[in-house]
Amino acid sequence: MVRRINCVVVFSGGPDSASVAYWAKDKGFDVHLITFDYGQIAKIEIEHARRIAQEMGVTHNVVDLSALERVYLGITSLVDTGIQMTQEFSAPIIVPFRNGVFLAVTVAYAASVGVDTILYGAHGSDEENYPDCRREFYKAFEATARLGTETQITIDAPFSNITKAEMLKRGLGLGVPLHLTWSCYRNGPIHCGTCESCNNRRRAFREAGIQDPTEYKT
Repeated sequence: MVRRINCVVVFSGGPDSASVAYWAKDKGFDVHLITFDYGQIAKIEIEHARRIAQEMGVTHNVVDLSALERVYLGITSLVDTGIQMTQEFSAPIIVPFRNGVFLAVTVAYAASVGVDTILYGAHGSDEENYPDCRREFYKAFEATARLGTETQITIDAPFSNITKAEMLKRGLGLGVPLHLTWSCYRNGPIHCGTCESCNNRRRAFREAGIQDPTEYKT
């Protein structure tokens, strides 16, 4: 019997990470999902992640890093309600080194349970604004993980060379339940329709030519 290759997907419950998870399952990976509570306002995304994991029928772990709220208070509107939520990309929506923190914990998990591949949902539309979504970043992190664990862990972002709109097309073709994914930086019960992430989501669906199943408040 050919051994199925295990992988862990860093999984927020959004359309990007969901597309990666479904891509991995389609490729024959034995998929594990890992989701983080990092003190974010939008705790509802964790519930959406759980629902998609149940839909996929895969292992799902939620890791409590909520103490990071103390690190990010006063820094980002994704954690601090006192910082204005912007409608387009700007400094207040950046969570410094968030992917680095998530990947570090995911490496620890992967090394502990014998998983050799880590995937996350960075894509081409992210690279300009987010350095921890760039290939040179995650490949450098891969090298560090190998040195620190004495394993051959691979870290990859399989959609890093395409746009968010193209990723949505791929996700739809793979059967991603896009109506279950969550993007909003606010905490529901439906997408606010005005934050940067909601606007980005709307734009990507429009550019992809896909009907947007999202219910927006505005």
